[in-house]
Amino acid sequence: QVQLVESGGGLVQAGGSLRLSCAASARTFSRYAMGWFRQAPGKEREFVALISWIGGSTNYADSVKGRFTISRDNAKNTLYLQMNSLKPEDTAVYYCAAAQYETLLHRHRPDYWGQGTQVTVSS
Repeated sequence: QVQLVESGGGLVQAGGSLRLSCAASARTFSRYAMGWFRQAPGKEREFVALISWIGGSTNYADSVKGRFTISRDNAKNTLYLQMNSLKPEDTAVYYCAAAQYETLLHRHRPDYWGQGTQVTVSS
């Protein structure tokens, strides 16, 4: 089992930055690829970014490419999402997820989800 707890969400003005964190409980954290997803009101949950278990491979949704950076610290069992140049359309609940790399790469349902953290970007 992998338990995931997100933090770092909040209210920020357009153009601002936030860094989300996701703490994992299991020692097997480093064996999973990790990803971030988001869900805006009235919309389906969508993929944001993923990172391989070593951290050498990343992949981003086109909508965040060049603005968001995913990273991980396996020694701390923690996943991060640095979000810069935020836009109002980035407003959503952000979820971290754990799964095999191919599962996330092909946008299939992850094995584990966190409870989510709210990000609100004001115009």
